[in-house]
Amino acid sequence: MGSLKRDNVSEVTEFILVGFSQQPQIQAAFFLGLLFFYLVTMFGNSLIVVVVRWDSRLHTPMYFFLINLSFLDICYSTSWEPYALAQCFRDFPIISYTRCYAQMTKSLFLGMTECIFLAIMAYDRFVAISNPLRCTIIMNNRVCIQLALGTWASAFLVAVTPITAIPARYCGHNTINHFFCEIQALLKLVCSDTPVSLILDLIISVFTLPLLFTFILISYTRIVVAVLKIHSAEARLKAFSTCGSQLTVVTIFYGTAIYMYLKPQSKEYQEDKVMSIFHGAVTLMLNPLIYTLRNKDVKVALRKLAKGKEKS
Repeated sequence: MGSLKRDNVSEVTEFILVGFSQQPQIQAAFFLGLLFFYLVTMFGNSLIVVVVRWDSRLHTPMYFFLINLSFLDICYSTSWEPYALAQCFRDFPIISYTRCYAQMTKSLFLGMTECIFLAIMAYDRFVAISNPLRCTIIMNNRVCIQLALGTWASAFLVAVTPITAIPARYCGHNTINHFFCEIQALLKLVCSDTPVSLILDLIISVFTLPLLFTFILISYTRIVVAVLKIHSAEARLKAFSTCGSQLTVVTIFYGTAIYMYLKPQSKEYQEDKVMSIFHGAVTLMLNPLIYTLRNKDVKVALRKLAKGKEKS
């Protein structure tokens, strides 16, 4: 930690969080809203994991990646929401340097992992629709496990390595205008010539968002072309319904992320906080709702599970 010393300035050992608001009414609304988002996220994603594991008909590559996504959403929301809830009614809570950086690192790592998983799920749908007869050969169990492990490992290396390997220097105050150690809010305190700031900006603005989002758009464009070639109207409708769920999740997640991280930096801190809630809490809550409400197979499995019928 000694590498964080600045010229003629003492070492930064803790940060002060401004919070969402200092008004009691707004704090109460923020607490109740965030608590609702967190509980629905935990319940919905846990239910998807249970249902997919319970129904053998759902033991396919698509649902294998869906389980990973649901588990990831549980971890992602847990990485910051309980802390934000616990500190909600405190004025300017103090968080240690180590805990703050751990919180930021986990959030960045899990967010990047989700970006990659959504890209893999788009590729899986492309393979399933364009090569239905060879799908089980191309996306076999070994390939699926390798893709999942590769996703977690690559996200860890790309997100965590720069933060842990390169020291950061702070040229301003240690006051973070946010309700948790969000990466953009924390990087505003880092010196502009600090390598870690430049590298993280490069990772987010080039690799994580535009590159992966472009890959997803290309995949879904080719999916649409493949679907339009299907002669059966029922098969086309089922393909569009399945892909529509994933495309909705992609649009919400990437849309909020691109707005947050690629727009020019401004002093609109309250707007950034609201978008942070939408990206890191609302979208994670919507994911299981979208997949269950728009997916016939999952709805059938849920009904069987609720009625206590034997699994397929």
